[in-house]
Amino acid sequence: MARLRIKDGRAAVDDRAKGQEITLDAWRDGVRPEAGRFELSIPNTEDVEALAAVVSRFDAVILDFPTFQDGRAYSQARTLRERLAFKGEIRARGDVLCDQALFMIRCGFDALDIGDGDIEGFRRALNAYSAVYQPAGDDMTPIRMRRLPNSVAA
Repeated sequence: MARLRIKDGRAAVDDRAKGQEITLDAWRDGVRPEAGRFELSIPNTEDVEALAAVVSRFDAVILDFPTFQDGRAYSQARTLRERLAFKGEIRARGDVLCDQALFMIRCGFDALDIGDGDIEGFRRALNAYSAVYQPAGDDMTPIRMRRLPNSVAA
C-alpha cells in the first residue's frame, strides 16, 4: 500500500509506519503500550474532542474515510489540529481520492494512504492551486493576507 507523506509542501512516498497501530476499541478494552511509538486508529464516528487526553499520548492518528461521500474525518482532522493542537501525524485511510487530496491536507492531514492510487495524480492534485482564499489547518497563506502588506504601504 502506498502512503504519501506531505512535508514542506512536497509529497513523498513513505510506507514506513510511525509505530505500532492500536485501534480505539483496543485502547478502550485496556490495551496499553508500554514503550515505543504508536498510532491510534479512530473511526470517523467518534468525537475526537472527547478523546483529547487519549490522542495526546500517540505519535500518529489514523482517520477513516469509509466512502468518499463521508467527510466526517475532515472535521476530525481540523479539530485535532486547530482545537486540540495535535502535533503528530494525521493520516487519511480508506476511500482517499486524488480529487480530495488537497482538501484533506488543508484540513490538517499530513499523510494519505492511497493504496494502489496514481501517485503522480495525487502529486498533481496537491499542486493544483498556488493560492487559496480561506485560512485552514495547513500553512498556506490566504490571498488577502498576501495582499495586506501592499495595501498598508500604499
